[in-house]
Amino acid sequence: MSAASSSDLGPASPSASGLDRFFEISRRGSTVGREIRGGLVTFFAMCYIVVLNPLIIGTVPDSTGHYLGGGTAPNLPAVAAGTALIAGIMSILMGTWARFPLALATGLGLNAYVAYSVVSLPGMTWAGAMGLVVLEGLVILVLVMTGLRRAIFEAVPPFLKTAIGVGLGLFIAFVGLFNARFVTHAAATPVQLGNDGSLTGWPTLVFVIGLLLTIVLWVRRVPGAMLISIVAATLLAVVIEAVEHLGAFAPATDADAGNPGGWSLNPPALSGSPIALPDLSTLFTVDLVGGVTAIGVIGVIVVVFSLLLADFFDTMGTMVAVAQAGDLVQEDGDIPGTQRILLVDSLAAVAGGIGGVSSATAYAESATGVGEGARTGLASVVTGLAFLASMFLAPVVAMVPYEAATPALVMVGFLMMTQIVDIDFSDVEKAIPAFLTIILMPFAYSITVGIGAGFVTYVLIRIVRGRAREVHWLLYVVALLFVAYFLRGAIEHLIV
Repeated sequence: MSAASSSDLGPASPSASGLDRFFEISRRGSTVGREIRGGLVTFFAMCYIVVLNPLIIGTVPDSTGHYLGGGTAPNLPAVAAGTALIAGIMSILMGTWARFPLALATGLGLNAYVAYSVVSLPGMTWAGAMGLVVLEGLVILVLVMTGLRRAIFEAVPPFLKTAIGVGLGLFIAFVGLFNARFVTHAAATPVQLGNDGSLTGWPTLVFVIGLLLTIVLWVRRVPGAMLISIVAATLLAVVIEAVEHLGAFAPATDADAGNPGGWSLNPPALSGSPIALPDLSTLFTVDLVGGVTAIGVIGVIVVVFSLLLADFFDTMGTMVAVAQAGDLVQEDGDIPGTQRILLVDSLAAVAGGIGGVSSATAYAESATGVGEGARTGLASVVTGLAFLASMFLAPVVAMVPYEAATPALVMVGFLMMTQIVDIDFSDVEKAIPAFLTIILMPFAYSITVGIGAGFVTYVLIRIVRGRAREVHWLLYVVALLFVAYFLRGAIEHLIV
């Protein structure tokens, strides 16, 4: 996609509304309608986190046998409400202060690390674990305030930034295909088509119809293509569930046939009232001292470093990809408001810990809203307001199944993939790092791993070809940090 600069966009029309001038909607070639649609599409693409985060961090007891919120039994509604609250507040802050179409919520991977690797440590409590999340956010905040985070971003070669966007597109597409169970785990191969090597079941049909409808509307340039397809696929899913009563997917086991034909994550059906008052008991579940006391200073350094590196570069990759998808990259390769974007993301990590729902971070699914036409922070405000509304409308939000929302992710993956033509694959110094960046994001199921592989191989190739002096010194530091990150399992085993 072509790069755009603020000067190229021109001044806002004198007759533009205050809303238009504040968000620079006209200057960025958008409209209020597009921003609203884009914000809603982003929300529907990532609202699964309101359901999924409680299943990850809300079902794991800490070393004392207590769950998030302090009880001896899971309190999933409270975790869901806290997740929606933090996502709403931070997305609105991103929109109104950084004025960038980037939504935030509890980070997947980060939450799993906290749930499965941190709270199980001897003496660790959920409050102590959230204290470590806050510490991680404060460290990132210092890096932003000192300019180091922005300096690293600016030191990254343009071709690697493009590769990050392409890799993220493939990652998003794979997430969409896998979450909808269009591709699944297999016994003989890493993944397979459908549940048994073929496409079967009503949920799969909903996904296929949603994807085809998205493609048709998109190529016909119908405004709101992705939002229309999400709503249409959801309505179809609701009808199918009302008739067939498929229920939620459950894997087959030796003792149980499971429910392989069910819906991924949640069935599209309304149970009880569509409105429910939120339980905010996870808020302020944080102890800044407890985590340090439980695992010591060295253990804290390992945990905080692991969280920090993933959060640090996931956001960089997401910001670059969203900017590229929306033609928001300036001619000098910079992104408008980079410092504010990174600052809000750092505050989101702190807010996630204080909210008791794990570190919040920028979401790659924001690219779906950009694919719908969003170009400004107004879209993030709309996404944030939708998250806040979901605190009271959780049953309605839960009606949108993966199969209806994820076709938008696949389409956005295609749009981001088109940037690959800007990479010179005839130059091995660029081709190999770009290739590894692109393929390892989906294959390792990690944005951070893809970025790290690109950085390390770029520096290595420059060294062995006698061009070490041409590499920015910050990239040497980052490459060494990534080597430590890749070996963190062995390091943890030795010192924790």
